[in-house]
Amino acid sequence: MMKVLNVMHDLRMIHTDLKPENILLVSPGYVKVPEYKDSLRSQSGSYYKRIPKSSAIKVIDFGSTTYDIQGQSYIVSTRHYRAPEVILGLGWSYPCDIWSVGCILVELCTGEALFQTHENLEHLAMMERVLGPLPHHMLKRAVGHAEKYIRRGRLDWPEGATSRDSIKTVSKLPRLPNLIMHHVDHSAGDLIKLLQGLLRYDPSDRMSAREALGHPFFKESSRTVLI
Repeated sequence: MMKVLNVMHDLRMIHTDLKPENILLVSPGYVKVPEYKDSLRSQSGSYYKRIPKSSAIKVIDFGSTTYDIQGQSYIVSTRHYRAPEVILGLGWSYPCDIWSVGCILVELCTGEALFQTHENLEHLAMMERVLGPLPHHMLKRAVGHAEKYIRRGRLDWPEGATSRDSIKTVSKLPRLPNLIMHHVDHSAGDLIKLLQGLLRYDPSDRMSAREALGHPFFKESSRTVLI
């Protein structure tokens, strides 16, 4: 995914709709591996997961792809993979693709979407729960429909929540390091640092595709992830 983005961004193109549905495996082949969380059943040969033989992928669906143009502010990206600057109406560029990849990597690790919501305020509250407070300078610049999510310089949460269930859902989310360490072995530290770079709130501080490709997590010695 990062290699694709590196090429696209060099060509001044932004995908704007990266999500698991738009990432295809090149080969249909797979191998069976024991499920480590159920070792007793795995030893008896009764429970396995199917893992692709090849990690080669193709990124598809360029119907929403656009060239980098200053001042783009319309909504892009599928909800769960949408960057904070898009929700806040601050405009977007290449970093919105990087945010989407960060969300996808967490989902590949845990098996569940990182931000499972259909409401903007709840979505932003989930981000704060997992990643920490949104920067004041971004909240201050929120425009249009996003202004109603901000009150007295901070996110209007939990006061603005639509229900108690929404508040409970957000409160149950773990911080990013805890979430990753629950699913990953000794390489968790490198993966957490990578994700923290991909999921920085301020798009100007967010890691680029080229920077991500040089990250230690992608080196051969740091790739072991338990599934």
